[in-house]
Amino acid sequence: MPNTQDKLYQIALTLIPKIGDVLVRQLISYCGSAEEAFNTPIPKLLKIPNIGKTIAQNLQDKSVLESAWKIIQEADKQGVELLFYMDKNYPNRMKQLYDSPVLMYYKGKADLNVQKTVAIVGTRQSTEYGKNVTEQIIAELSTFNPLIVSGLAYGIDIVAHKACLKNNVPTIGVMASGIDLIYPYQHKNTSIQMQEIGGILTEQTFGTEPDPRFFPQRNRIIAGMSDVTIVVEAAVKGGALITAEYANNYHRDVFAVPGQIGKSFSEGCNKIIKENKAQIFTSIKDVVEALNWDMEGHEKNQNRTAQINFSNFTEEESTVLALLHKNQEMHIDEMAWQSQIHVAKLSSLLLNLEFQGHIRSLVGKKYKIGG
Repeated sequence: MPNTQDKLYQIALTLIPKIGDVLVRQLISYCGSAEEAFNTPIPKLLKIPNIGKTIAQNLQDKSVLESAWKIIQEADKQGVELLFYMDKNYPNRMKQLYDSPVLMYYKGKADLNVQKTVAIVGTRQSTEYGKNVTEQIIAELSTFNPLIVSGLAYGIDIVAHKACLKNNVPTIGVMASGIDLIYPYQHKNTSIQMQEIGGILTEQTFGTEPDPRFFPQRNRIIAGMSDVTIVVEAAVKGGALITAEYANNYHRDVFAVPGQIGKSFSEGCNKIIKENKAQIFTSIKDVVEALNWDMEGHEKNQNRTAQINFSNFTEEESTVLALLHKNQEMHIDEMAWQSQIHVAKLSSLLLNLEFQGHIRSLVGKKYKIGG
């Protein structure tokens, strides 16, 4: 693990005016370390490809070290991990990408290098159908213990994050602002909950306000961190399709949920399916087969449900109990959607099952197995 001195020069290097992620890597490659980049004489710096006089001169100014030290202090104060691209905890999936950020700010408990990572993105103007599909995808993915990545935005993004919290699935919110400025502010409480099992991540330094030019940069991180990107709903223009485009450029799998013809929230998904920029998503099985995931864990979960004796229950009661066994706890609206039982009738069924001691009601119209 790099010491404070190493980290100081690494951060300082990113603060040099007129420098970018590619040139930072190039300087370290030629000089051997971030500290040596500051100590190398100008004539030698000018021999490095793409290092011009301006950057060479800027590297002689050590005042950026003071700014870097303030960042380290602020990170320590806020419990933020500073991830330089050479660090062990930096997302390995991004190390191979030419345009990945050399420095990221991370706050959370999730391992960013788990075996399975999935991005779920979509429109801010999501429909009930899109929300339900997103929640179902998360519930079915939970068997495979993935890390879910999204953008903490309105619509599909925040539905995905909340569904992860409900299913105890680690989830990362990639931000287009400083890690101390949650945007939108309405998602602050959700972001705090996410940090307990997942986290929040950004390449923007402390105090950076969200800016339109930062959102495409944010989207490249979402795509770069993930093995596969699933677009649930999207207009023809929007961040979700930008994320899908990045994923394609990185040679990662992309899936899109098909939607109604003529509806703006479906046009983007249908377009990238038509243009062979995304595979059609019909079920989690599509993703599992594409990524060659092991079905063993999923099948074990299904077998546990199959072993339940439903002979003493009606068909509809059995359907409800099977859903609760599979999902541990569910909201009545979600049960109604998945079981296709009208809410009024479902309420009566749930009340009867509760009286019999088979299920238990929870706060917020949720239910779980057990008396």
